[in-house]
Amino acid sequence: MLLILTGIAVMALSGLPGLFPAVAGERGKHVSTAGTLMGGALGVSGLAASMIAGNSPEMSWAWGLPIGRFSVALDSLSAVFLLPTLVAAPLASIYGQGYWTESEHPGNAARLRFFLGLMAGALGMVVVARDAVLFLISWEVMAVAAFFLITAEDEKQSVRESGWLYLAATHLASLALFAAFALWHSATGSFALEPAGSSAGPSGLWTAIFLLSLLGFGLKAGLMPFHVWLPGAHANAPSHVSALMSGVLIKMGVYGLVRMTAILPMPPVHWGSLLLLLGTVSAVLGVAYAIAQHDLKRLLAYHSVENIGIIFMGLGLALVGRSLERGDWIAFGLAGALLHVWNHGIFKFLLFLGAGAVIHAAGTREMDLMGGLAKRMPRTAALFLVGAVAICGLPPLNGFVSEFLIYLGLFQVLQSSHAVSWGWPAFAVPFLAMTGALAVACFVKVYGVVFLGEPRSEAGRDAHDPPAPMIAPMVVLAGGCFFIGLVPWAVMPLLGDAVSAWAPGADPQILSMAPMGWISAAGGSLLGGAAVAFVWLRRRAAAAPRAGTWDCGCPAPSPRMQYTASSFGQFLVSQFAWALRPRVHKPELAGLFPAAGRFESRVDDVMLKKGVAPAWRWSLRAMGRLRFLQQGRIQVYVLYVAAFAVVLLAVSMGIHP
Repeated sequence: MLLILTGIAVMALSGLPGLFPAVAGERGKHVSTAGTLMGGALGVSGLAASMIAGNSPEMSWAWGLPIGRFSVALDSLSAVFLLPTLVAAPLASIYGQGYWTESEHPGNAARLRFFLGLMAGALGMVVVARDAVLFLISWEVMAVAAFFLITAEDEKQSVRESGWLYLAATHLASLALFAAFALWHSATGSFALEPAGSSAGPSGLWTAIFLLSLLGFGLKAGLMPFHVWLPGAHANAPSHVSALMSGVLIKMGVYGLVRMTAILPMPPVHWGSLLLLLGTVSAVLGVAYAIAQHDLKRLLAYHSVENIGIIFMGLGLALVGRSLERGDWIAFGLAGALLHVWNHGIFKFLLFLGAGAVIHAAGTREMDLMGGLAKRMPRTAALFLVGAVAICGLPPLNGFVSEFLIYLGLFQVLQSSHAVSWGWPAFAVPFLAMTGALAVACFVKVYGVVFLGEPRSEAGRDAHDPPAPMIAPMVVLAGGCFFIGLVPWAVMPLLGDAVSAWAPGADPQILSMAPMGWISAAGGSLLGGAAVAFVWLRRRAAAAPRAGTWDCGCPAPSPRMQYTASSFGQFLVSQFAWALRPRVHKPELAGLFPAAGRFESRVDDVMLKKGVAPAWRWSLRAMGRLRFLQQGRIQVYVLYVAAFAVVLLAVSMGIHP
């Protein structure tokens, strides 16, 4: 535990030396990266020592605060979420050496490194905290550090708007958690995050805690309809920050809900049903919104919403299984959800880093201005392709394995004795399949528009692969995609331990029913066959005579004749028009010599534009009518405080009007 805490502290302070003039500039950059690497290595060493020893280290002592304790511990659930933090933060720091340099960003590079390390340390503390007060302190440090990372380029209006929206959302989440933990203390008499007795507190109180936790943690995770802050924040943050937020930070919302459902008493069925429903909606509509995007990073952000939905589908199935005492539903649902936390962290981290390399070279996030980058950036194109195949859930990469576990859990529903009365969770199967199919269509669009064809503008004509500090983290992440996809049985013991920690009565041996050996063999065969086919096609292409590309009878083809991102996704967007509400501007052709026209399609976030924004404007008008209370005189404010104190005293004494 000391190794882990030391690693967390070193990561949190890794960017501090760079703020001083004596260590500023290039020296500060190297010191910060070295500190992050050292902190990650110390944390991984402590984590490995704990796993080898098979124990759950913990430490607890009183502190100077009037409530709570400094209480930390490590179990299998914490380990599942701590490991990505300890690995991802150093990779992001290395990538930043080439992506966010002092020469290009002299005004904020040191500040960015400081808050990157601080956020990484706070993420680690959130995972190991076993006291609600310590948890909330770490949560708030994480939230504020992320705000300063998102608004690194605060001279841009879109960045400021995204930052304020994130800050409002994250503090709404914090308020919900304050209320949830206050009720927790009321029910248990303690702030310790330990399992509550089944007889403590009425069932309505536990449901209130669950719903408040769902609001607070769902906002952080970006689960629909709580996702409104996520697309703008991910799109406007520096790419390695977006990668860390998508790969790790939003998973803290998943961790929080997993931890709370682990310590709450036996849940009613409607808790898991609600999670399964929200996860299904988030998965399908998240990928539908992604297809409609023109901005590369905003598209990846909506895929985070989609994958969070897949994770919540697995968690919802596990919670329903816990309510009905179905160990197979628990094992497959929770193991699939936790493995997808890892998998999404790996391939989405890879995709955001690849997108950062592309944007750094092209100077734009608009996909319709790109094209032909595979010829100029072959290594980036190959690594991005690995991430694209993985996020689509295709073998032999890691995304397939976690989704396969969730499929197995849903199919177990159909085979169970409860199929007549509780077989409805299996209806999530076609929606999960639809999500995978739509993800394939989306990334065919992305890869075709960005990397294939010819340049659609001057953007990226002089592009080239990024330097080694940017390529190396992508290679490591691509290796992670192949490792879990080809040897999934290697991670199953940790997942089984996590299942036991979450539901002590569940039998993790049920996971042995999953044919991981067959998946490994089939994946290896598929990879070998693909390699042989690639070599054969390259040799055949080298021996074939050269000829011009078929021009469809047009003597002078131009880049404008290629598909755009809008045209490629037009059909699928039209199928979801009932939810996406696309705005389309079509050219008007009139007369023998029509004027120049343009076609434009735009899809705004309906929840943000039609829900949050109008509600915010209404609240501003409503609060404006209460400005008469702001008198500007200290005597009036003292009167307000005294009146409020009298009301609280009356309520506490049971006096009612």
